[in-house]
Amino acid sequence: MTEFTLDLNEDQKQVRDWLNGFAKDVMRPAAAEWDEREETPWPVIQEAAKLGIYSLDFYAQQFFDPTGLGIPMAMEELFWGDAGIALSIVGTGLAAVGVLANGTEEQIGTWIPQMYGDANDVKVAAFCSSEPDAGSDVASMRTRAVYDEAKDEWVLNGTKTWATNGGIANVHVVVAVVDPELGSKGHASFIVPPNTPGLSQGQKFKKHGIRASHTAEVVLEDVRVPGGCLLGGKEKLDERLARAREKARTAGGAGERVKNAAMATFEASRPAVGAMAVGTARAAYEVALDYAKTREQFGRPIIDNQGIAFQLADMRTRIDAARLLVWRASWMATTGKPFTSAEGSMSKLFASETAKKVTAQAIQILGGNGFTREYPVERMHRDAAIYTIFEGTSEIQRLVIARTLSGMPIR
Repeated sequence: MTEFTLDLNEDQKQVRDWLNGFAKDVMRPAAAEWDEREETPWPVIQEAAKLGIYSLDFYAQQFFDPTGLGIPMAMEELFWGDAGIALSIVGTGLAAVGVLANGTEEQIGTWIPQMYGDANDVKVAAFCSSEPDAGSDVASMRTRAVYDEAKDEWVLNGTKTWATNGGIANVHVVVAVVDPELGSKGHASFIVPPNTPGLSQGQKFKKHGIRASHTAEVVLEDVRVPGGCLLGGKEKLDERLARAREKARTAGGAGERVKNAAMATFEASRPAVGAMAVGTARAAYEVALDYAKTREQFGRPIIDNQGIAFQLADMRTRIDAARLLVWRASWMATTGKPFTSAEGSMSKLFASETAKKVTAQAIQILGGNGFTREYPVERMHRDAAIYTIFEGTSEIQRLVIARTLSGMPIR
């Protein structure tokens, strides 16, 4: 088992510095423009593709880092550059992970390359799970997938919402209900190939923050996909549904254990979002620190005032504490240590709340300047709001932590 360490090895340091350079030289100069335009920053994604950052190979290398620190380190540096652009760069990874986790080798080899395209013809993908009435409550999902045995096709109907890259994606991965009686265990994931009739973009959301990332509804009206687009295949699905039905019949407790196993999967993914929040918080703190050192009032730098200095001390302390929680959870997930105290949710909760607090403090330190778009902390504060919402709200994280500590079932 890989021992936990706070020292990055030389390979990790090189990757960190490489990503930091890209974030500083490419992302930051473009951040304000794409935030104002509220459009996908295709030129920046293309540059990331040319450098090898926007690729499955890069994220696979970080994911398989035996220390578990590859992904959180990469997320922190990219989101230190700019949250909206970074989400446009990493958003395709959500769909790719869905295929990697559930697809066959043939499906992985066929669809993931089409999600990314290449440096000359960049593509994006979308993972479509949330619905207008089913966000945290996945059991309330209404999008249905019905199998047409005569044609060996699945017919999908429903509306998805909050889909990153929704409607503009080359490939959509859609989660749908195949057996309503089984609740969340009756779901399956489907590939919707490019230009499939019946799939359309619904409302594109005009957001408070992360505005360089495209977020929209995806409408599915009698969308027919080949049987081979069911991730994992029908035989595997039928076996899984049969096991779920049997457990539901024989013991109610078994169903709870299955749900808890699913929650463990979400626990393992939450530290990555925490790392994104750490990146945004660190960026805002650095702007505030530099400003406090150079801005003079009453004949001296404002950092000489305890009211400012103590705020900066608290900001740095919270950022370092958040990073440590994220790294601990990431290491635990990689090395197979169980999250007996919901450590994944802890890291996401603390880091996301830290990002909101630190970016607000940065605005306060900059005063009137911080409230204008001439300085980036205003944008960072708007971006930070999303971290306490997506991948499970802060309220959901607290619920997961509390129920884990008390031994109550997590639904």
